[in-house]
Amino acid sequence: MNKEFLYELLRTGSVSGNEAEIEKKIYDYMQGKADEVSVDELGNVTAAVNTSSPFRVLMTGHADEIGLMVDAVTESGMLKVTGIGGIHVSEYPGHKVRIYTERGVIYGAVVSTKGIRDNKDLSPSDLEIDIGASTKDEALAAVSLGDPVTFDTDVRELLGGRICGRALDDRLGAYIVMEALAAAGARGVSVGAYAAATTGEETTMNGAYFTASRVKPTLAVAVDVTYTSDYAGIDIGETGDVRLGAGPVVCNNPSIHKKINKMLRAAAESAGIAVQTEAASGRTGTDGDVMHRTGIGVPFALVSIPLRYMHSPAECADLSDVENCIKLLTEFLCSLTPDVDLKPF
Repeated sequence: MNKEFLYELLRTGSVSGNEAEIEKKIYDYMQGKADEVSVDELGNVTAAVNTSSPFRVLMTGHADEIGLMVDAVTESGMLKVTGIGGIHVSEYPGHKVRIYTERGVIYGAVVSTKGIRDNKDLSPSDLEIDIGASTKDEALAAVSLGDPVTFDTDVRELLGGRICGRALDDRLGAYIVMEALAAAGARGVSVGAYAAATTGEETTMNGAYFTASRVKPTLAVAVDVTYTSDYAGIDIGETGDVRLGAGPVVCNNPSIHKKINKMLRAAAESAGIAVQTEAASGRTGTDGDVMHRTGIGVPFALVSIPLRYMHSPAECADLSDVENCIKLLTEFLCSLTPDVDLKPF
């Protein structure tokens, strides 16, 4: 596992709609690790091997993250914001943040008062960011409307091979699909294999649509994160029994293809990897929902990394789950042959 590259991704800001910097890093990293590496108009980076094969497998992990966006400035120089993606507004007051401007990152503090802390119905419009400016003109000389904002946090290693940081959702998935593609290519995978770091999953899911529409996959695997049940205050009836360090998670869902799930489980057994199971109804809330509806329809499965404290500045994951997910997807890709029949009967 290349932890140095993974940590570099986790240190990079990429609020949904502003993924160019992180996508360029992925694009550069994959040079020489795939037959082709491309980028499209939205910034989706796709690496591929065996592109002449008519049987194509597309794996995606989204590179964007939730955050805030500057949408106004007060006369006293405070920044007003709106939310991008599924943020938890109550986590922002009192935190340091980064504002990503055309001239580079500047830093700020989210205003915290007793009235804000006691507000049970806090919305993004209630937040203000202090960047040290005293006037509107002074603030607008440093930032522009539309600049994205993230928590000012970095990845940290915890005990037991675990890590904590911002936007593990879904930098882990983007990292995993690229590493699995490279490993499968080195092993001589016989089908067309594609790995994409997609844009916009937290907001529009347009990245998955652009990518799948161009690749036209035979089948797809979305790689994302999922909630764990292994800490206080979590209802196992909502999350299922999912734990850090117990392996990648395979999802049972009405829209997910049962044959692909069986092949994933067989690959896990062949590779000696334990997998967990989650069950969900309706949409999965991942790139898979969009890939599924492209072209004439794409059968898909969802493989997830267990994650604590999702959409917080301190998401936690186990590196053994990341490594085992790479191994699982590598084995899965290498187990496929062009004559696989995905029809149920």
